[in-house]
Amino acid sequence: MGQGTTPNVAMPGLTLTAGLLAALIVLAFGAVLIGPYGLSPGQVVLALLGQGDPQAQIVVWHIRLPRVGAALLVGAALAAAGATYQALFRNPLVSPDILGVSAGAGLGAVAGIFLSLPVAAIQGAAFVGGMAAVGIVMLVGAMVRNADQTLTLVLLGVVVGALAGAATSLLKVMADPYDQLPAITFWLLGSLAAITTRDILPALPMVLMGLLPLALLRWRINVLSLGDEEARALGVEAGRTRLVVIAAATLITASVTALAGVVGWVGLVIPHIARMLVGPGFGRLLPTSVLIGAGYLLLVDTLARTIAAAEVPLGVLTAVIGAPFFVWLLARGRRGWS
Repeated sequence: MGQGTTPNVAMPGLTLTAGLLAALIVLAFGAVLIGPYGLSPGQVVLALLGQGDPQAQIVVWHIRLPRVGAALLVGAALAAAGATYQALFRNPLVSPDILGVSAGAGLGAVAGIFLSLPVAAIQGAAFVGGMAAVGIVMLVGAMVRNADQTLTLVLLGVVVGALAGAATSLLKVMADPYDQLPAITFWLLGSLAAITTRDILPALPMVLMGLLPLALLRWRINVLSLGDEEARALGVEAGRTRLVVIAAATLITASVTALAGVVGWVGLVIPHIARMLVGPGFGRLLPTSVLIGAGYLLLVDTLARTIAAAEVPLGVLTAVIGAPFFVWLLARGRRGWS
């Protein structure tokens, strides 16, 4: 079994991986250079070494680097979760919020803002809300018998997401229109403004904890993508494996949603690009999605803070880029069906 699945779980080629890593380093260095306080490459290098202009050191270490790190983390996490859900649900058009995690996280954060909680508590409420939404979906799904488990989970995710969205809308109506409502709207559109290293530290181990089982179970995820009956025939316990995989992908999504707000389209678009490069094998798809997703969101965030005098929310830019891609994807699929 292990020998037969080796070609499907091999890591991406060294050339591709090296190219993606090199591009990521260039993008990260460029992102540190760009901003209202212009920096030269020499200033950045000196600041990284703790030397040179003290003002440049403050900009690099306390403003640019935390934001670059957050963009890399959020993009990699959402892309990994998207690739996982698409493989698990055997549908290339699903995204990380398919089970209501984004809606639940949004409700938790909005409740925190409505209650005037501190930033750390708002992030914690968002994380708890996202995990709780998916927990409800899984709990109710386990009670439903004699039904297609995958379809049941998707439908329950739609229902829970709709309920969380309705509760979020109610809180927006009740919120202070001069103070709370702008903060709620800005958070729901996604942003990495004012991010600090202290904000990133809680999310990083959560993301790593979620990525580890996905990497270890990569061949089982390939088997699950064939369907439950085929998985059982190949000796994979579909229900238990699906539960672990969903929990890991949800942990990843909830962690970065609590950090950056609701950032859509990344988990839908990036796995498709990765799949075009390395194929559907999850062992190749996961690390490629992680690298491309990190670079993609870093590029989008750099544009968000530089293309206009006022910062553009991440969710706006990712939608502007993702929606045309989605239309092209549908057109490409329809031509393939005809």
